[in-house]
Amino acid sequence: MKLYIGNKAYSSWSLRGWLACKQSGLPFEEVVVPLYDQDWEKRREGDEFAPSSGKVPILWDGDAVVWDSLAIVEYLNDKTGNTKFWPEDPAARAMARSMAAEMHSSFAALRRKHSMNVRQVYPPKTPDADVIQDIGRIMELWAQARARFGGDGQFLFGAFGAADIMFAPVVTRLVTYSLPVARFAPAYMNAVLQHPFMQDWIAAAQEEDWVIQQFEADTV
Repeated sequence: MKLYIGNKAYSSWSLRGWLACKQSGLPFEEVVVPLYDQDWEKRREGDEFAPSSGKVPILWDGDAVVWDSLAIVEYLNDKTGNTKFWPEDPAARAMARSMAAEMHSSFAALRRKHSMNVRQVYPPKTPDADVIQDIGRIMELWAQARARFGGDGQFLFGAFGAADIMFAPVVTRLVTYSLPVARFAPAYMNAVLQHPFMQDWIAAAQEEDWVIQQFEADTV
């Protein structure tokens, strides 16, 4: 398999696709494509990006091609026998899938105004009302998952899985912008950040030479 991703410092959707590949345990080659550099428009017209209209992440597996992070999760879930991404319990699995889908389609204010940048931590500022609303909903979802299905594990549904993959870039945003969270949340956030996959991603992001100024402000 070959996974095309954007800059590790900034590309939240690439992080999700990459975590999914790591979680699968299957071998894959990663190709980092610098976002918005002088060759970006020309590069994204290449055949390898045609199915996604130039967007990353995009996963090639022989003749099969999958783009969009949640689709990559589901493709790899099928490929690994439905055992590595979603909880076994039907009720937990239903909730995890619902949370992943809500993350995929919602929280536009948080995503727009506080873009991912894993290399920075900014002093706290009072967030906009729509961002506070997004954070409140995220805290509600996390609390419900932990209370109902977290058990003795550190993650939303006990073991690290697809729901954690989908919310991992949110965890980094909350840290980067010192955003307010519920009292229970830091323990979960720390578990995500200390996961070996996340540690590898963050370390690689620190080594990148690329700087995209539009993502280097303390609010967007």
